[in-house]
Amino acid sequence: MTPVDLALVVVASFLAGLAGSYLGIGGGIFLVPFLTLGIRVDLPVAVATSLVGVIATSSGAASVYVRDRLANLRVGMFLEIATTLGAIAGATLAVFVEPRVLFLVFAAVLLYSAAYMARTRETARERAYRPVRDSRLAARLDLASIYYDHEDQGVYRYRVARPGAGLAAGSVAGGLSGLLGVGGGFVLVPAMNAVMGVPMKPAVATSNLMLGVTAAASAFIYYSRGLVNPTLASMVIVGVFSGTYLGTRLLLKAKPRRIRFAFSIALAAIGVLMGLRGLDVAVVP
Repeated sequence: MTPVDLALVVVASFLAGLAGSYLGIGGGIFLVPFLTLGIRVDLPVAVATSLVGVIATSSGAASVYVRDRLANLRVGMFLEIATTLGAIAGATLAVFVEPRVLFLVFAAVLLYSAAYMARTRETARERAYRPVRDSRLAARLDLASIYYDHEDQGVYRYRVARPGAGLAAGSVAGGLSGLLGVGGGFVLVPAMNAVMGVPMKPAVATSNLMLGVTAAASAFIYYSRGLVNPTLASMVIVGVFSGTYLGTRLLLKAKPRRIRFAFSIALAAIGVLMGLRGLDVAVVP
């Protein structure tokens, strides 16, 4: 790998860390396509490297979100049970799955994430006043919380619904994280926001908190198989930490709906490219 390639990895990792910490999706959803399509890294190595980047993203972002009491620790610890078990299962199965299938699965989840982000425009105030069904399990676990939203300078209390459905979504997110190296936030954030009733910013913050543990569970399996490239991983960590620093501050102060649509376009474009790669279409490099 040339010095130019390594420099490009740092830049791509910076953007992945920025997007991952801002949207709660870990950054791997951007990093894996770049490594496989941009500099032609083998998919298993790209997945392993991406998981290292997800751990770095989570470590940098979670400290900020926990400090500012934006992350819901109880929800995170509750869902982490399912995501960790799913991640171990996904990483174990990854070596037995045909790479073409992985490309097609990756394309599908990218397009799903793009569609979700494009249509989600709810403000903090609208989310706070949306009726949420009471859940006995959520009440017993005391999953409800409160947070301050910089977008409109308001303090909002929210309740959490359907924790069982959240566990199911968490197992899927963990499995895809271990299988594809993408962190699983593209499932966790929509599940927490649309299914469990967690406002968007706390959902993003909680997802960032969880992704590091989820990624670490599967990254160990890839490391034991010799798929982690130390040079590549170190460049990813440098770029991701820098991007995470900026992404966390953007989430706290900006209006997410203004740039969510732009990210959805990027996700859709990458999803199409990955799908074409999985179908062996010659126009994809």
